[in-house]
Amino acid sequence: MADIIASQGSTEKIRMGSRITLHFALLMPGGEEIDTTRRGKPASLTLGDGNLLPGFEEALLGLTAGDDAQLLIPADQAFGQRVEANVRLLARSTFNEMASEEPLEPGLVVSFQAPDGELPGVVKAVYEDTVQVDFNHPLSGADITFDVSILSVESPLAEEAN
Repeated sequence: MADIIASQGSTEKIRMGSRITLHFALLMPGGEEIDTTRRGKPASLTLGDGNLLPGFEEALLGLTAGDDAQLLIPADQAFGQRVEANVRLLARSTFNEMASEEPLEPGLVVSFQAPDGELPGVVKAVYEDTVQVDFNHPLSGADITFDVSILSVESPLAEEAN
């Protein structure tokens, strides 16, 4: 569960189906900012529409317009835990077939066709005959601070129809 530090605003509480406008920043442990809306246009979404990972949505429940909160989202509720089995050694010849203008070196993001779409991976090491590729999400294994400012909260549409 997320730790919440908030200052109270209006009375309309965020719940599933609420239309929310907010500014946010995602921060790594140590404070490195990895994404933000704070220097631009705020984000608008309907809670439960799939725009946020479930752990981030759950952390917003109960907040109201005017609230500012720093929500600590544990790794397993954010981008998941790192899975060492997702770090694979692939034959270097696999990469000869890829039409990439980027040199094959650590840090290169590569994409492979998978049955359900594309599977991105990050090259970790290049050896003579093999290439080590990490298929974990780059933010997996990290607790993320979700720094939010709730600008507005609208009731779920189902209630407005009643």
